[in-house]
Amino acid sequence: MNTISIITICFNNIEELQRTCASVDNQKTLPFEHIIIDGSTTAGIKNWLENSLQPVYRKWVCEKDNGISDAFNKGINKAGGKIINLLNSGDTLFNENVLNIVSNTFENNPGINWCHGKLYIHRGGQWVSIGKPFDAGKLYRGMRGVSHPTMYVKKELYEKHGLYDTQVKIAMDYDFLCRIADEKFYFIDDTLVSFDPGGISSSKYLLAMQECFTCYKKYYGFSFKQKLWSWRLTLLHYLINSRLGNWLYKLKVKMGWENK
Repeated sequence: MNTISIITICFNNIEELQRTCASVDNQKTLPFEHIIIDGSTTAGIKNWLENSLQPVYRKWVCEKDNGISDAFNKGINKAGGKIINLLNSGDTLFNENVLNIVSNTFENNPGINWCHGKLYIHRGGQWVSIGKPFDAGKLYRGMRGVSHPTMYVKKELYEKHGLYDTQVKIAMDYDFLCRIADEKFYFIDDTLVSFDPGGISSSKYLLAMQECFTCYKKYYGFSFKQKLWSWRLTLLHYLINSRLGNWLYKLKVKMGWENK
C-alpha cells in the first residue's frame, strides 16, 4: 500500500501547529503517521502533545535542531511510510479529501515517484489557488508552479538523491527539486494545501529567491535567462506589494490568469 507519512516541523508556534494537526485529523483517509519535529525553546508544544489526547498515528520529537533542513531530515529518517509529505506548522490540508486524492493518484499511476498540486495562497490582497505542472526546462525560474507543501515524494527518492542540504537555509525545497528533476511525476489539478502567509519563504521572499538561483548555478551553471528572470521577479515582488500591484493582480485573477 502507498502509506503516507506527514512530517510537520514547528518552533514556538503552538496555535499554528494545532491548526495543522486539526486538518490532518479531519481527513477521510488518515495518514499512516503524522510526525511532529519540535525544535522550540519553550515547552508549550511539548506539553500540549504529551498532555492532550492525540491520535495513535501522531508521533513527536521535541529537541533542539540545526535549522529547517535538519528538522526535515529528522522527520524523513524517522518516517515509516512509503510516501512523505512535508506540511509545515500553520499550513493546512485544503479539505478532508486531500489524502484520499493523493492516495488514489499513486494507486492509479504506479510509475510515478512524486506528485504535486495547487496551493491556496494570499497574494495581491486576495486568496487564490496557484500551481501548474512541473517543467524541468524552466527550473531557471525557481519553484515556478511547484509548491513544497503540496509535494508527496516516495521515500526512496530521498534514499537515491539525498536529504535536504543543511547549508541551504530557506530554498532547500528548490535544491531538492533540482536533484529530482528527471524523476517521473504527476500534477494533481486540485488545491491540496492552504498556505500560512507568515512562513519564512513569504517573509524572506527575496532571500529565498537568491538562494534558489544559487542552487541552480550549482547544478546547471550560469544562465543569462535566469539572471533576467531574477530581475523580473524582484520587480514583480515590489509591484505586487503596492496598491497598484494589488489592483493589477485582481484584474489578472478576474481574467483567469493567476497561473500564467
